[in-house]
Amino acid sequence: MPVYDYKCQKCGLVFEKFLRSLAAVYSVKCEKCGSARVKKLVSCCAISSRGKSESAGSSKSSHSCGSCSSHSCSTCH
Repeated sequence: MPVYDYKCQKCGLVFEKFLRSLAAVYSVKCEKCGSARVKKLVSCCAISSRGKSESAGSSKSSHSCGSCSSHSCSTCH
């Protein structure tokens, strides 16, 4: 079940919302002011694979950008 980041267009609050269903997307309101004028933000996710061959699906390198906690997202390389 996904967690989405939203930004309130009225007060500017950025908050996370855990959604149990796709229908719940239409009922998201700001946690601070209660406004329904919210915008879903683009989020980064980290995926880790622990298969037989780490090099097959992984692009590990000695450098990373530091903009994410995993230091292995696509923007780091």
